[in-house]
Amino acid sequence: MSGQNQRSGRGERIAKIMARAGLCSRRVAETWIAAGRVAVNGAVVASPACTVTGSDRIEIDGQPLPVRERTRLFLYHKPRGLVTSHADPGGRPTIFANLPKTLPRLISVGRLDIDTEGLLLLTNDGGLARILELPATGWLRRYRVRAHVGSHGRIGPDQLAALRGGITVDGIRYGPIEAALDRAQGSNVWLSFAMREGKNREVKNVLGHLGLKVNRLIRVSFGPFQLGELAAGAIEEVRTRTLREQLGERIAGLAGTDFAGPRIERAPVQEDRRPHSGPRAEPRERNGRRPLRRPPRDERAAAGARPAKARAMSAPRRGDPDRIGEPERARRERRRRRRPARGKRH
Repeated sequence: MSGQNQRSGRGERIAKIMARAGLCSRRVAETWIAAGRVAVNGAVVASPACTVTGSDRIEIDGQPLPVRERTRLFLYHKPRGLVTSHADPGGRPTIFANLPKTLPRLISVGRLDIDTEGLLLLTNDGGLARILELPATGWLRRYRVRAHVGSHGRIGPDQLAALRGGITVDGIRYGPIEAALDRAQGSNVWLSFAMREGKNREVKNVLGHLGLKVNRLIRVSFGPFQLGELAAGAIEEVRTRTLREQLGERIAGLAGTDFAGPRIERAPVQEDRRPHSGPRAEPRERNGRRPLRRPPRDERAAAGARPAKARAMSAPRRGDPDRIGEPERARRERRRRRRPARGKRH
């Protein structure tokens, strides 16, 4: 176990330590603790409020807690149609099922709903994910929005400017929003949205309150990180040096990041391509009939069949008098005698 707090000897909650090790999320860690699967120094933990230090030995199902990897951050271009979850009860495809198998266990910084696309931050550090998704961190999130204009017919700059002071929709208070009209496209309009909270379905709820129906939502940036030209479904890692500079000492300290830990490379999962070693399958049937199968050579010999070489040697070759029977030679001789010699006239 590594990290700033562990090295300094200060205790931290065990669920937090398990999440930072990349083994699971805090919520899952708490369920494992409740099920009696986690032990500290040989004693089963009874409560997730248990605090541990770097000198404690943590085991899950009898296995030691994995060594904590250095803090890493990835930029992922989430396509539409994927759920931001490790497992979906409805069986819908998830983003984590579509990631390369060589990556560590990652946690999303916030969520994008199934119809939203664009930049999603993924990290192997649960503490960093928690800090970055808090509104108090103050990172700006920018979106491009395409919305259908309803009965209002148009959206004015005054309506968008009023969002800078925040708005309350159905009893939910949304913080300041920077909104601008980019262009009109038939019955749709393209807008730019920027906010620091990112509550559940915030863009759709706010624009719906203004009479607009969102039909496409793209997140183009999260704090200092940009979507750029990253293709849909692609993922790339932020360099450790860049990540440390962008986070700064305050955020890195609050998250308890560890940039000195090891970087664990995971081998890709390879499919078993070895040839099938079981019994040979029977020949397939064609037109209701099974194909003929030539018997082995020893069976043909036992049945009296001559070898192929012997049959070839016994067959007469055309134009070879030595290989032709006597009656044929006699007929050829008679024909030769009947022909007149060349150059003679009768």
